[in-house]
Amino acid sequence: MIAPLMPTYARIPVAFERGEGMYLFDENGKKYLDFYSGIGVMCLGHSHPTLVKAIQDQAAKLWHTANTYEIPLGNKLAKRLTEASFADTVFFTNSGAESIECAIKMVRKYHYDKGNKGKYRLITMANAFHGRTLAGIAAAGQEKLTKGFEPLPDGFDVVPFGDIDAVKAAIGPETGGIMVEPVQGEGGIRPLSKEKMQALRDLCDENGLLLVFDEIQCGMGRTGKLFAHEWSDIKPDIVTAAKGIGGGFPLGACLATEEAASGMTVGTHGSTYGGNPLAMAVGNAVLDEMLKPGFLEHAKNMGDKLQARLGALQQKHGDFISEVRGMGLMAGLRMPDVPTRGAVVDLIGRGMLPAVAGDMVLRMLPPLIIEDEHLDEAIEKLDSAMNDWREKGVPA
Repeated sequence: MIAPLMPTYARIPVAFERGEGMYLFDENGKKYLDFYSGIGVMCLGHSHPTLVKAIQDQAAKLWHTANTYEIPLGNKLAKRLTEASFADTVFFTNSGAESIECAIKMVRKYHYDKGNKGKYRLITMANAFHGRTLAGIAAAGQEKLTKGFEPLPDGFDVVPFGDIDAVKAAIGPETGGIMVEPVQGEGGIRPLSKEKMQALRDLCDENGLLLVFDEIQCGMGRTGKLFAHEWSDIKPDIVTAAKGIGGGFPLGACLATEEAASGMTVGTHGSTYGGNPLAMAVGNAVLDEMLKPGFLEHAKNMGDKLQARLGALQQKHGDFISEVRGMGLMAGLRMPDVPTRGAVVDLIGRGMLPAVAGDMVLRMLPPLIIEDEHLDEAIEKLDSAMNDWREKGVPA
């Protein structure tokens, strides 16, 4: 008999009833240290009082109105985001996938309006993840995402991750832009170096292309700056955001320079729910916390500590951990001889919630409010698990 829910997820048999700060609690009251944050979403942890109050207050006033009317909270959030970033303008969405769609359309419309109708292709990188729409999976080009959904939308040229020579070779008369994640998430927690980020900016400038950064997972404070590309001291043309921007509420954004967004005029794009009053209230509440003095510095410091502690763990358990990856509070342990899903299930049983990423990586995306005691707890659980694996065998 078919299940009421489509079986599109390989769900782990644990259900959570409530959350508080860094922790989730299941139906039996068991406590779990959350090092996944709902795929990097819960930037302020669970049941943060600022977000709870924002939702309660706005829900009692107005949930939704059409974008054919003014939405003052949206104007406020857009202004705050542009003042804190490279961007001049913002389009609000409900998800990261929608933000990617907006970015793709923006690149094409930009060149169309400039009289370059044939410049529609985007260069992307292997093992990327740009959402589950047809355009998103075509941009990523991974067979595990695309198989069975062909024919895919045309317009994407996938090159090896970080291969600048391959990017150069892929640029042709139809190329309109380059779209990459400054830190690949699903692809295995792999950062692009500052030098390669600069090389991509230079290539775009030399060839009249738009540079698009997918910061859906690595943005919104995850690396210790509002956006990860800020570490490279370059400015993109377009950035996609989601996940942490809503602190758990469905919210995304596509940020752009005035020039890049010049083609996005009345009627060219829209979203029924995108930017509605409830989402905007939550987004502003997230920024209230994230832009407080010291918040991003705390995230950076804790990220540095996490990377250092994981490095020490690798020294102790080099038979399991071949590499520590990531930036800040976006970390991965590459464990080529350990079934990563088995490792996740084992750690869940110990009261810790990590996740899987590609390339046999154990992925960790803790809330940005993490403190030293939470880091100590996580390292203790990882250390204990690996000691047991050495004695009893790795989890299947």
